[in-house]
Amino acid sequence: MLKLSKRISPQEAINLFNSCDLNTLGLLANEVRKAKHPDNIVTFVIDRNVNYTNICISGCKFCAFYRKKGDEDAYILSIDEILKKVEELVSWGGTTLLMQGGINPDLPLSFYEDMISSIKERFPQVQIHCFSAPEIVFIAKREKLSIREVLERLKSAGLMSVPGGGAEILSPEVRREISPGKCTVEEWEEVHRTAHTLGMKTTATMMFGHVERIEHIVEHLERIRRIQDETGGFTAFIPWTFQKGNTAMDHVETAGSVYYLKVLALSRIYLDNIDNIQTSHVTQTIRIGQIGLHYGANDMGSVMIEENVISSTNFKVKIPKVEEMINAIREAGFTPAQRDTYYNIVRIFDP
Repeated sequence: MLKLSKRISPQEAINLFNSCDLNTLGLLANEVRKAKHPDNIVTFVIDRNVNYTNICISGCKFCAFYRKKGDEDAYILSIDEILKKVEELVSWGGTTLLMQGGINPDLPLSFYEDMISSIKERFPQVQIHCFSAPEIVFIAKREKLSIREVLERLKSAGLMSVPGGGAEILSPEVRREISPGKCTVEEWEEVHRTAHTLGMKTTATMMFGHVERIEHIVEHLERIRRIQDETGGFTAFIPWTFQKGNTAMDHVETAGSVYYLKVLALSRIYLDNIDNIQTSHVTQTIRIGQIGLHYGANDMGSVMIEENVISSTNFKVKIPKVEEMINAIREAGFTPAQRDTYYNIVRIFDP
C-alpha cells in the first residue's frame, strides 16, 4: 500500500491531490490519524456560538449573516442577554463559549473587555474562546493599538483562546475576490502568532469550496504548518465548505462531498504537526461527518446550542443532540468522548 515516509512539500501535495482518487487519499489520511490517535477515540465539544452583533462593514461576498447599521434586523446584544445565553450553556453541560460578531465600527475595545470580564466573573468555569482575527485586527486599528496590546488587554479581561475564523483561504488572490474588506493574510497570521506567544491556544480554519484552486488550498495549509512549526499553538485544524443562499456568491456551485473529503484527507496528511482535525457535520451533514472520520478526522466538532451564520444561508443546518452525536461516533466505529476547548477529555462513553 502507498505510504508516506516523510513530510510532503507543497508541490507534492498538489500532485497527490490531482493524481490520487478519493479512497487512496482516505487510506493515507487514515494511517496518519491512527498513528496520532491509536486509542480509536473521537471527540466532540458542547458549546454555544454566540454572535454578539451582526453589524459588519467587511461585506464578504460569501456571508449571508451580516447586516448594515440601520437595517431593521441589525442588532448588538447587551451584556445581560449574553450572560443569559451563557447561563443556558452551563445548565446544558457546555464547557465552551465561542463568541464572534461582525466588524462593528461602533464598538470600542472597552465593550469587549466588559463583556469578557462579566462572563468570567459570573461563570469562571466556562472556557472563553472568542473573537476572530479580523475582529481583533479591526479593534487594534480603531483604538490605534498594536495587535499584541489588544490581545494582552483581552487576555487580562478573561479571554482564554482565539478561534480561527476569518481565515477563509489564506491566499491574497482568493481574499481579494471574496473578502477584500477583511484583514490580510499577514494580519491573520500575526494575530495567531501573537496569541501563541502570549500563551493562548488557537484553532486554524479553512472555508473552501468556492473560487479557489488546489494551489490555494495548499498555500493555506503551508502557512498553517509553518506557524505551527514556529509556535506549536494550534490545537486543531477545522476545514468546512462554503454554503450558498442569500450571499453575493450564489452563482458559485458549492463543493460536493467527494471534494470535501479529498481536501479533508489532504489536510490530515499535510498538517503533520497538528494533532486534531475536525470533520464538518454542520456544512456536510452528520452522515458525511461520520465518513470524514475515516478520511483523517478525529473530532466531530460541536454539539452547538446555537448557530446563526450557516443558518442564514439556504443550507438546512441540523445540529445533533448529545446522544445523537454519541451514537453517530459509535456507528462510525469509534469510541465517543466529550472534550473541552483544549482537547482535554471530559468524559469517555462506552464504545
